[in-house]
Amino acid sequence: MRRLVLATRNRGKIVELQEMLADLPLEIVGVASYPEAPEVAETGKTFRDNAYLKAKAIADFTHEMTLADDSGLEVDYLKGEPGVYSARYGEIGWNDQQRYEYLLSKLNNVPENLRKARFRSVVVVYDPGTGQSEFTEGSVEGVILTEPRGSNGFGYDPVFYFPEYQKTMAELPAVQKNALSHRGWAIQKMVPQLQKLI
Repeated sequence: MRRLVLATRNRGKIVELQEMLADLPLEIVGVASYPEAPEVAETGKTFRDNAYLKAKAIADFTHEMTLADDSGLEVDYLKGEPGVYSARYGEIGWNDQQRYEYLLSKLNNVPENLRKARFRSVVVVYDPGTGQSEFTEGSVEGVILTEPRGSNGFGYDPVFYFPEYQKTMAELPAVQKNALSHRGWAIQKMVPQLQKLI
């Protein structure tokens, strides 16, 4: 069975991706299975750049087909912030809660109709054997709440609200979240590409 390495050390993301790709005949492991694997600096200016940087670096190190994603939150009122800096928004070393609280502080007293936002994800699979890469993208629209709700998920999920479901991303059950999320859409589009690569 072919191995697919997930170029992330984020446990929440690994579990999410393993669930989404469970039907494929792949052994799916996180990059933590390779303790010597490099930390890849996200120096790209776009989600696509960063996803490719991570996938290629980890694939070159492991010699295994590698999947990476770069994703983040874009808030219209903040001109697209935090964007590619979503995972390192604010101060170095902050946790998820500190980052979303910082975001909420920047939106203090901003009315709901100006709190539109989207989660965007770019997924890339890089095959070191052929040098071939495949890209897919997904995004979902929502609104940033004034306070967090829900305990599922990670990152900005507790403050990202789906008006049509009347729930935040963190209030959705895992199966529904995986089907609706930006990463979910990108992974669904990637499955046929992975089947070709396998």
